Amino acid sequence: MRVALVAGEHSGDRLGAGLIRAIRARCPEAEFDGVGGPLMQAEGLRSHYPMEALSVMGLVEVLRHLPRLLRIRRDLVARYRTDPPDVFVGIDLPDFNLSIERRLKAVGVPTLHYVSPQVWAWRQGRVRTIGRSVDRILALYPFEAEFYRRHGVPVDFVGHPAADRFPLQPDAGAARAALGLADDGGGPWVALLPGSRLGEVQRHAQLYARTVARLRERQPDVRFIAPLAWPGLRAVFYEALVQQGVSDAVQLFEGRADEVMAAADVVLTASGTATLEAMLLKRPMVVAYRLAPLTFWLMKRLVRVSHVSQPNLLAGEGLVEEYLQDAATPDNLAYALYRLLNDEPRSAYLRARFAELHGTLRRGADGQAATAVLAAAGGNGS
Repeated sequence: MRVALVAGEHSGDRLGAGLIRAIRARCPEAEFDGVGGPLMQAEGLRSHYPMEALSVMGLVEVLRHLPRLLRIRRDLVARYRTDPPDVFVGIDLPDFNLSIERRLKAVGVPTLHYVSPQVWAWRQGRVRTIGRSVDRILALYPFEAEFYRRHGVPVDFVGHPAADRFPLQPDAGAARAALGLADDGGGPWVALLPGSRLGEVQRHAQLYARTVARLRERQPDVRFIAPLAWPGLRAVFYEALVQQGVSDAVQLFEGRADEVMAAADVVLTASGTATLEAMLLKRPMVVAYRLAPLTFWLMKRLVRVSHVSQPNLLAGEGLVEEYLQDAATPDNLAYALYRLLNDEPRSAYLRARFAELHGTLRRGADGQAATAVLAAAGGNGS
């Protein structure tokens, strides 16, 4: 059996690696090719292109690299039409993968799309195009599966691999020891996650630094930790801390976001995957996010959901306080963090609700996805 997979980002590479591993456990003779990163390649994927060739974000960047992206897409479609795999799995990257899936489905190749596009949030009319492009969606969240079922698109809710990876009862003491932090009964720890991309950190650095200053005025014993994955991000954030006179209050780490959040009492985070991970680590959080003004103006008119953070989307309610755009001010954020740090009943309630949500996502996602892929390929999905 031969499985073709295409991933274009680190998160997709991780998903793909887990999927390959689960398929091979049931079907040792399976072969894998397509596009993937080091994790997928380590599991046996033969990658026809470097994954970085597809890792392009932003309208201007996509336009600049469009000829290359179109060339790669044409090559993959021609390759798989000439020598069809038993099944094609596009992992996230919807603008690229859905077009390949549509062309391969038209010539009889079974196609699955792993990770739903955010069609439930905006441009909901795309669901018809998605339904014509793929034989099945593999959704990470239950509300996504419900959306596709309402629209008659075949879907499996497989759960989220991160929910399998994170422990049900995280150990803050162990995380603090691993980071070399004093677990001495001193002041509380606040984790700061201003984003994982340069543009996000540039927009949030001064906001978060001023929030540190405001919160220290309210609660002088509070301590701060921040994980930033690469030197450019750390430099931008550190400069903002220096300008606000609080560089001595924040300990920076080279990545290690999971440990930093696990070590914290409360998390201040940008919207995105970090909100899911903070939830899985049972850490009360405040969400703050700013976009470029024009982008925010457009998104307000396009987006159809009331919340942006993963815990709130999963719960269907405003569990977590969200401060977006003009509402994201140092005073608002500092006060929200202060309330969480000093309201143990509220924090306990959030931890309990996060544990419930964790349980809904903890389904053995790699194995569930493997079952669906093998079934589509006509193999043994049991």
